[in-house]
Amino acid sequence: MTGPLTVAGKRGIIRRYLDQLPVSAATPIVTLDEGDTPLIFSERLSQETGAEVWLKYEGLNPTGSFKDRGMTMAISKALEEGSKVVVCASTGNTSASAAAYAGRAGMVCAVLIPEGNVALGKLAQALVHGARVLEVKGNFDQALELTKQMADEQPITLVNSVNPFRIEGQKTAAFEVVEALGRAPDLHVMPVGNAGNITAYWKGYREAIDLGWSDSLPAMFGFQADGANPIVTGSPIASPKTIATAIRIGNPASWSGATDAANDSGGRISSVRDKEILEAYRSLAAEGVFVELASAASVAGLRQMAAEKRIPPGATVVCVLTGHGLKDPDWAIAGAPRPLTVEASIGPILEHLDLA
Repeated sequence: MTGPLTVAGKRGIIRRYLDQLPVSAATPIVTLDEGDTPLIFSERLSQETGAEVWLKYEGLNPTGSFKDRGMTMAISKALEEGSKVVVCASTGNTSASAAAYAGRAGMVCAVLIPEGNVALGKLAQALVHGARVLEVKGNFDQALELTKQMADEQPITLVNSVNPFRIEGQKTAAFEVVEALGRAPDLHVMPVGNAGNITAYWKGYREAIDLGWSDSLPAMFGFQADGANPIVTGSPIASPKTIATAIRIGNPASWSGATDAANDSGGRISSVRDKEILEAYRSLAAEGVFVELASAASVAGLRQMAAEKRIPPGATVVCVLTGHGLKDPDWAIAGAPRPLTVEASIGPILEHLDLA
């Protein structure tokens, strides 16, 4: 069994995995050196679950989320095809990534966001990168339908995860996991919103088998939020509700991809409560890993699996953390104690630290 070759100086997922992606010498590579994110061993979660738990921290991509892997491909291919304008609907991370990569390519980026439902950190990114942001009086699913109509009727490229090049780029995260572990994990656990990412990871793991990089496949477990769990309930949700804005989606574009990944791998799509997401968010922060709320759905799901005794002892588990905590700092500030004001003297400072 051979692993993927990491070539010094070949930064960005397209150059790194050139032979595994649908690109050619004619493809202009638009990159911000995305990918190569850390796989962090979690001692606390490993002790808690009796498994070997690793955290794939995608918040360390250039714009702070896993979306950059797909966007480098989507924007590069759009530029190759002669597009001058790209569009996306977004709960935040897609808009930030699309705006950054479109700016890098010198393209116009239009973004439709659901009114009042995008975290300020993500909106700030889209705006500062020069996107033309429009708030739609509706939810994400309505915004996505409008972008599809725009792409059908105008010379505009849609860069949401319905764009197949997005999935191609995002599958590279599975390659990195295999490279780091030397094989695929036994269980792969992740948040599910629009469901493109679980679709992409499953594609990547299957290709790793074909390439001889791994001799096994993981069971894929995806977790939605209870108030935004259409795959679990079996029907679209008109008004999805959850504190985890990145997965507040009522009709996932890659629904069938998610169910295929779970069913074909022997996994499952389930849901977790907002309370459990928030607890996982805080526990990750206590371990030194700051993520946005939606990312914590994977850890909340892992804990649910442990409580239900669905994790084989000693299993190797990868939990995907999809975005950085600075995407949505309001929750971090709201749940943390306020800074204390003290005199500019060593005595009061030591007293507050219980060192006096």
